[in-house]
Order: sequence, then C-alpha cells, then structure tokens
Amino acid sequence: MENFFIYICIILVASILQTSTGFGFSIMATPFLLLLFAPSEAIQINIILSLIISLSLIMKVKKNIDTYLLKKLVLGSIMGLPLGGLIYITVDIKTFKLLISIILLLLTLMLIVNVRFKSTTARDYIVGGISGVLTISIGMPGPPLLIYFAGTNTGKEKTRATTLAFFLFIYLISLLSQLFLTGTDMLIWRSSLYAIPAVFIGLIIGQILFKYLNQQVFKIFTYILLGGTGIYLLIDSILS
Repeated sequence: MENFFIYICIILVASILQTSTGFGFSIMATPFLLLLFAPSEAIQINIILSLIISLSLIMKVKKNIDTYLLKKLVLGSIMGLPLGGLIYITVDIKTFKLLISIILLLLTLMLIVNVRFKSTTARDYIVGGISGVLTISIGMPGPPLLIYFAGTNTGKEKTRATTLAFFLFIYLISLLSQLFLTGTDMLIWRSSLYAIPAVFIGLIIGQILFKYLNQQVFKIFTYILLGGTGIYLLIDSILS
C-alpha cells in the first residue's frame, strides 16, 4: 500500500510538470519509477502514461505547433530508433541510472551557462535522432528537445506544443518497438490503469500553473528539475 501511494504521488507530480512545461513527465517519472519497478516496466509505464497525456492535450496546443520543425524531428527520430532498441535490450540497471544522470547533469550545465546556437536543418534532424535513441532505450525523449529549444530561445508555448506533438509520435513508435523486442506483462498495464485518475488530476493542475509561469520562472524550474533529478540518480547509481 505504501509503494502504491508513492507511485501515485510520482505520477501526479510528473503529470503536473508535463502539462505545465511540456517535458517533465519522463524526466520526473522514469528515475523514481525505477525505485518501484524493473527498468523495462518503468519505461513502458512511463511511455503508456505519456501517450495518454499527449493525446489529452494535443488538441488544445495544436495552434502553437511548429509543423515544419516537427516533421524534421520525427524523421530524425526514426533513424535513431534502431540504436535505442539495442541499448534497451542490453543495458543493466546500474548503467541505466548512471547514463540518465550524466545526460541530465550535462544538460543542466549547458542551460545554466546559457548556451546559445541557431536552429538549422541538420541540427533539427540530429536532435530528433538523439530523442529517438533516448525514447526507446530509457523512455526520456525530452532532454535533447529541452536543451535545443532553450538554446534557440524558443518561447514556452511553441516549446510545449511542438514537444507534445513529437511525443505523441515517438512514444507510440517506441512502445510498439519495445513490445516487439521484449514483450510486456499485466503488471505494466494494471499499474498504468491505476494511475490514470492521477494523470488527469495532474493535467488540470498543470494547465492552471502554465498560465502563471513566465519565461524566467520556466527556465529556473527547468534547472531545478533537471539538476535535482540528475544528482539523485548519480548518487543512487554509485551507492547501489
């Protein structure tokens, strides 16, 4: 019962973050779900619930989607899927946690030092490819998009909308790929079903918060989210 309460709290907070920022669910949920589930279970639960969130929000944000950029991100992600699938079936839990922590801490550092660059077609494809690798391997497509949108100084509305639209595609493809590679089990689907009420409560709270998040608060919130999660996972991977 205690683990179930913790699980629901994780999903609720992650859903609020996803709705208010556009990227927070997998960054928040995956590391902490690893405390309760095996890696493959945590990743699939994360992907299933992220799909539900994206489906629920996509119609509300579609007017802010950068469709030209979205097409390039999608094409790039398809090229990254095979490598991500290989990582998914070979990486052990300790390496898995260490990999995520390093990625998050590097991204946080890049954001803090205010890295800036221009958006180019080649970079769009590369970012999409990296997201594709990370989605199927560790269930976290958000970090590359986050650093790219921050580096190109993209507004929060466009960031949230384009990210959600991309997630809708990449999570679906990644879930189908994982089902083909390693299958699934009833624990994953039962756990996902139990979490749906928390997801929708989080959606409501997150949409309210989004209205009051200015660009500066949005950035600070990003630093705390990425850095805190990265430090936690790094310590946990070293001590485990």
